[in-house]
Amino acid sequence: MPEGPEIRRVADRLGGVLTEQPLTSVWFRFPHLQASAEDLARHRIRTVRSWGKALLMEFDDGRTLYSHNQLYGRWFIRRAGNRPQTDRDLRLAIETPKHAALLYSASEIALLAPGEWQAHPFLGRLGPDVFAPGTTPAFLRRRLRSDRFRKRALGGLLMDQQFLAGLGNYLRSEILFNSGVHPDQRAGDLDDATLALLARQIRALARRAYLTGGETAPKAWVRARKAAGLPRRACRHLVFEREEAPCATCGARIRRVEYGSRRLYLCPDCQPKPTAGESA
Repeated sequence: MPEGPEIRRVADRLGGVLTEQPLTSVWFRFPHLQASAEDLARHRIRTVRSWGKALLMEFDDGRTLYSHNQLYGRWFIRRAGNRPQTDRDLRLAIETPKHAALLYSASEIALLAPGEWQAHPFLGRLGPDVFAPGTTPAFLRRRLRSDRFRKRALGGLLMDQQFLAGLGNYLRSEILFNSGVHPDQRAGDLDDATLALLARQIRALARRAYLTGGETAPKAWVRARKAAGLPRRACRHLVFEREEAPCATCGARIRRVEYGSRRLYLCPDCQPKPTAGESA
């Protein structure tokens, strides 16, 4: 599933071709939404933004078009009237005189009246977006230490969109590794220095992934591995999808474990398992 950085990049691209442009047509695959398509095409899109893994298009009449890619959804941008060669099922098409924004295979699409997002079963429960201006390291330290979250194991907490919207599986593994934290550890058990490092890594790695298109490893490490002829998949991360490869820091073999029914990668030496009194 695309994580927050990928969805934000998609929002940027869509915003570049849709924002404040006259719409020539809007089409929905779902009949209950298609009933509003003609009227929606009379309006303009004011902003396109992401909130965690959700994508929001805000129209000039206050309505918001919400979509979530989940596992299979994908946006394409083409010249107006053109369609990609794909076996995917088209669910939403928005066209301007120059461009077509096309959403395929997504099952989660909704048109929300002004203010209605607060009652939406998914959006209404989301925590702050990882890229929001207010999501600073200081804010994250306070949130991690709060009574609501301090006793949660970090391996589960970092995947909880109510804690922070936009983190996902690869970011979880990379944040914990770069912080030297085992997934069983709880925020409330970390010393101040480790907690501060964790808070910085959450923000920094999400931003790095956004800027690079999904890379979380340091630039020099990525460049060296690409120069050695390794595929991009083997260069993006320090631990994620590197099972049995040597740790870039200590040389120990990276391990893959199942955590919360999802795969997680860690270095057993750099991220030692906490003692019984320090774990959830």
